[in-house]
Amino acid sequence: MASHEYHFITEWQVPGSIETVYAILDAAEALPRWWPSVYLDVRVVRPGDERGVGKVVALWTKGWLPYTLRWSLEKLDDHPPHGFSLKAMGDFNGTGRWTLVQAGPVAIITYDWRISADKWLLRHLSFAMKPLFAANHRWAMARGEESLKLELLRRQAATPAAAARLPAPPPPTFPHNRLRRRA
Repeated sequence: MASHEYHFITEWQVPGSIETVYAILDAAEALPRWWPSVYLDVRVVRPGDERGVGKVVALWTKGWLPYTLRWSLEKLDDHPPHGFSLKAMGDFNGTGRWTLVQAGPVAIITYDWRISADKWLLRHLSFAMKPLFAANHRWAMARGEESLKLELLRRQAATPAAAARLPAPPPPTFPHNRLRRRA
């Protein structure tokens, strides 16, 4: 594996149904609302077929490190509610696979992410900074699990007032207006 290539397997366990989790993960355009610490902007470039296969979204993302990434995801296949595969293109290139399994009242979610980091900074510094970049990924995914749990609670709330009382998802580590100037 080249120094700028990464393979991450992340597992989340959240209270809820895989049908609901699948619907949340499959709606990429909603990522900035419920996972704003990582997804700063998402724009649908191509809608794909009736199941969303072939859908392409342009992403602007970040972790806790002070850089942003611009890349796109294409949905390669669809197996609702058990998951789907993605192709990454841009600052990241590779594939990802969401797999969802119901275990009683808990949804077990696995994300298998195999990418090369092709943004100049990541590509050229990975030989020395790989542990830091990997920690950045783990931070981003931990914020995703936290945010998904909050989104599930919002969807399960008995009233809009109860949903409004829930805490907001974790925000980005830098304000959007500072990031837009540097992106």
